[in-house]
Amino acid sequence: MAKLRPEQLAESLKKRLSPIYLVTGDEPLLVQEACDQIRAAARERGFGERELYHADPGFDWNQLLNSANSLSLFAERKILEVRLPTAKPGDKGGKVLQEYAQAPSEDNLLLVVTGKLDRNVLRAKWLKTLEEAGVHLQVWPVGPAQLPRWITQRLKAAGLRAEPAAVDLLASRVEGNLLAAAQEVEKLKLLTTETEITTELMASVVADSARYDVFGLVDKALHGDARGAVKSLQGLKVEGTEPIALLWALARDIRALVQISQASAQGIAFDRAAQAAGIWNKRQPLIQTALRRLKPGQLQQLLRKANGIDRAIKGMRQANPWDELLDLTLNLAGVQSLQPANERLALKL
Repeated sequence: MAKLRPEQLAESLKKRLSPIYLVTGDEPLLVQEACDQIRAAARERGFGERELYHADPGFDWNQLLNSANSLSLFAERKILEVRLPTAKPGDKGGKVLQEYAQAPSEDNLLLVVTGKLDRNVLRAKWLKTLEEAGVHLQVWPVGPAQLPRWITQRLKAAGLRAEPAAVDLLASRVEGNLLAAAQEVEKLKLLTTETEITTELMASVVADSARYDVFGLVDKALHGDARGAVKSLQGLKVEGTEPIALLWALARDIRALVQISQASAQGIAFDRAAQAAGIWNKRQPLIQTALRRLKPGQLQQLLRKANGIDRAIKGMRQANPWDELLDLTLNLAGVQSLQPANERLALKL
């Protein structure tokens, strides 16, 4: 089947619902919105139940096969969503995905979500089998040159128009962070009755940003400023910021740290690795500071914690997302808040 870009997905879903969707990429906002579109289209076609699997190391892939082959107790059709943190399911996972893709059930929709795929994964048999049986939606980073156009399209979807200079102003503020740009557009919808956004209006709204900025929090943590990061986290909580927005921002840079760390271990220059991970030049010193402080094992633990918080937010774990976001923020800043044994126990709950 076809490979699609995010902007092609809506039209494709209107025509036909594929039995399998593979959504890949390192842009959390676009990945999340694409998955939301697929789930909504599936619900409209009678897929009333959703089962979510996090395929971390040690995941029992037989769970997926057993669920795929069993009848649902609550709905005739169900969504089987598999999240691959490393984009590498391993031998067992690869075989299970291949087996499923060779004869997908009409009563199931398989949604596989993972990060950016490297060259080795692109040649994997499981990936090619999924592509042949379903749709591969590739989410690419929006670069500096494409960002103004992306913001313009976002404004249009919100029923707004903006002067080119106003768009450039917003693009310069968010520095490539699509979630921040989307939040600013939503804020414009709430704070103004005007449909034409002038540069002056954009400047006033952008200048009136929340006192505790989501991405300022992440930068403080990367810099090792635990006190400042925690203060920002508490401020954002008071202001009513959704936990998922904080997790997106934290997880994005944690994944970038893991990717750059692995590339550096292979002898790849930092500048090249940072560029491949989507880190803008202005933020590279922060990333370097964090990498000097955090070892590869610690980075993997941060990634596991982020996955655990995601499950907690979605009700898949009995845990307080805000408490765990505090723990994750402290750890990213270099403060070990729990004993390793307690961390492993917490992630299992």
